[in-house]
Amino acid sequence: MIRQIPNLFTLLNAFCGCCALVSILNGRYTEGVIFLMVCLAADFFDGFAARLLHVKSEMGKELDSLADMVSFGVVPAVILYKLITTASISSVLTSRFSNSFEDYLPYLAFIITAFSAYRLAKFNLDTRQTENFIGLNTPTNTMFFIGLLLIKINNYDGLDTLVHNTTFLYLLIPISSFLLISEFPMFSIKMKNFTWKGNELRIIFAIISVILLALMQEAAVSILVIIYVLLNICGNVFLKTPPQ
Repeated sequence: MIRQIPNLFTLLNAFCGCCALVSILNGRYTEGVIFLMVCLAADFFDGFAARLLHVKSEMGKELDSLADMVSFGVVPAVILYKLITTASISSVLTSRFSNSFEDYLPYLAFIITAFSAYRLAKFNLDTRQTENFIGLNTPTNTMFFIGLLLIKINNYDGLDTLVHNTTFLYLLIPISSFLLISEFPMFSIKMKNFTWKGNELRIIFAIISVILLALMQEAAVSILVIIYVLLNICGNVFLKTPPQ
């Protein structure tokens, strides 16, 4: 039974992912966000429990990817699909097509699901991703779309226009898909120690996170994911300091 404790967290992730899926499709966005937060917590605790109990297994690894495919592969695409279909501002992209064709354009959001599947399969085989990541991990990608949903729910001035702009929303599809399978090393927020050396990007990100969350609250979530990506790009391209 002890060996199954991490798997129970993983199954909770999959279950709540399905609940989030139904909630968001039915327009119950706040409920969907709550289920997704449980998914993120369960995704953390399944790995934590496996390490604590020394019960890591190939079965658990595969099960984790299957659960992540639901919660962090399908659900973020569903969020984007709903944002596009409910967007009130017409875009240059969609206005060029007939209404019948335009009805199918929101399905493009599920390209993110396809690339998430590719990333999760690659992650299971990639021996380089033991402590940090290569490309944007699916939970962080999902956090970005949760942030957009929170902006929509709370109608934040200055930001709510983005979640109603279909041109912006469609542009997220290739950007998100590329980041998921990119070869950019990206740091994990987990720190083995609290020294500056080797944790520079993590500490800088933590400080920025505290400040933005205090100032902007839920509206900061998507912005923090963007900052996370930019910090990694700057660290790799300009500072030549890939995560350790």
